[in-house]
Amino acid sequence: MSARPAREAPREDRAPEILRLLKREYRGATMALRYSSPLECLVAVILSAQCTDARVNEVTRGLFQKYRSAEDYLAVPESELAADIRPTGFFNQKAKSIRGTCRMIVEEYGGRVPDTMADLIRLPGVARKTANIVQGNVYPEKAARDPDKGVAVDTHVKRLSNRLGFSAESDPSKIERDLMDLLPRKEWFPITYVLIEHGRAVCKAPKPRCEECVVERLCPASRLAASGDPGGRAATPGEARPRRRRA
Repeated sequence: MSARPAREAPREDRAPEILRLLKREYRGATMALRYSSPLECLVAVILSAQCTDARVNEVTRGLFQKYRSAEDYLAVPESELAADIRPTGFFNQKAKSIRGTCRMIVEEYGGRVPDTMADLIRLPGVARKTANIVQGNVYPEKAARDPDKGVAVDTHVKRLSNRLGFSAESDPSKIERDLMDLLPRKEWFPITYVLIEHGRAVCKAPKPRCEECVVERLCPASRLAASGDPGGRAATPGEARPRRRRA
């Protein structure tokens, strides 16, 4: 039996074990945004920029009853849509993006959200993160074959990729490329959601809870390792750990 990799090991040696442990810890991790159609998914992801998923879900509960098609978003003044999405923040820019996206969907895609990365990133306000999320969630079969598919990199994925030593980059597009080079294609979709869940529950931005972390022994950024605190050893798989407090 080969020895388990340590935090000092190259990222290529640590990554498979880290992903295995996180996928076990967060079984069934998926997007928290609620939607019932490709268009609702796209709009929800646009609204989620600089906003919590919980707040977006509160807003879209009523929004998706009022706006049921791309044409509906174009049938009202932009100011009215902005008012409807105001609680998500940056509402003027988001309203502009949603209307621009819906106009292109109507005029160029017959009212249907496109299913390829090349077409999705043509939509106003849709960059690779949004396109990866939408395609992976609503067009998974297309995503499996799309040569332009990648990894959705949000703020949690960015932070954890840096802390775990998966990427030293700060630009999301470069982090995405590092993750694609590091991981098998089949892991590109699930890694986004296990990293998001771990970032929300344990590896928080201001102060990570390293003592509760299932991958602490593999993490180069561990506060416990840096402090040399033997009493703060993270639990190993199978041990009871302190109950995580969801943010």
